Amino acid sequence: MNTPSEGGFTPRQYLICLMGVIWREGLRFLHQRERFVSALVRPLVWLFIFAAGFRQVLGVSIIPPYETYVLYEVYIAPGLMAMIQLFNGMQSSLSMVYDREMGNMRTLLVSPFPRWFLLGAKLMAGVAVSILQVYAFLLIAYFWEIEPPTKWGYLTVLPALALAGLMLGALGMLLSSLIKQLENFAGVMNFVIFPMFFASSALYPLWRVKESSPWLYYVCLANPFTHAVELIRFAFYQQVEWTSLAVVLAYTSLFMVGAIIAYDPARGMLMRKGG
Repeated sequence: MNTPSEGGFTPRQYLICLMGVIWREGLRFLHQRERFVSALVRPLVWLFIFAAGFRQVLGVSIIPPYETYVLYEVYIAPGLMAMIQLFNGMQSSLSMVYDREMGNMRTLLVSPFPRWFLLGAKLMAGVAVSILQVYAFLLIAYFWEIEPPTKWGYLTVLPALALAGLMLGALGMLLSSLIKQLENFAGVMNFVIFPMFFASSALYPLWRVKESSPWLYYVCLANPFTHAVELIRFAFYQQVEWTSLAVVLAYTSLFMVGAIIAYDPARGMLMRKGG
């Protein structure tokens, strides 16, 4: 039975609104084929070129969740999966800046639905798109023998991808509230994407970072992207990295609360910027 909630809407109406936002994001994704191609080309270049060149230089010892020595391309695969979600989160935030300049965002936010629900629906739509991109990457990587120890790994990694996508998407949403003009987006993203990616465990294990630079090791340890990578890495091998899970949940909550406050015209940054 659909009974009105506190805001005057029934669960069915909330579901229709959610599906509408996801459908709009899906149509945008289908109409931007270059976005799908670029999302795959980037990690595939790292996988087939970078990994081949550095395979002998950057060896990986036996560390959890691996029970034996693994090829370098196997090690970096979870980091590349997280990279897809990182860039997709930033791409979604770029679309929010564009929508705000064009007036589409204003149309969405004046909806009678709660602001937190609208932003959450937008976030979930972006996560759904990023997960599709990751599985397309895994399909291609399978032919290069990059796969979990059992086929169940493709299923157990799904919750980790959802959580990592929520965290990175919420970060992008928060950043979109700070960017006033579309022209400023690229510069801001360069100060976010590349430091997060390179100062993480995506390309090299943290023990190797600690050997060369202890202070950089602690920077990597505090980097939320590191924990997104490790959460995906362990889930791909049907294990749970509890510390990374807690950190990802904490950062997701922090970023999402910050985005909701920032997009609140009564308290947020958009009002102070007149946007």
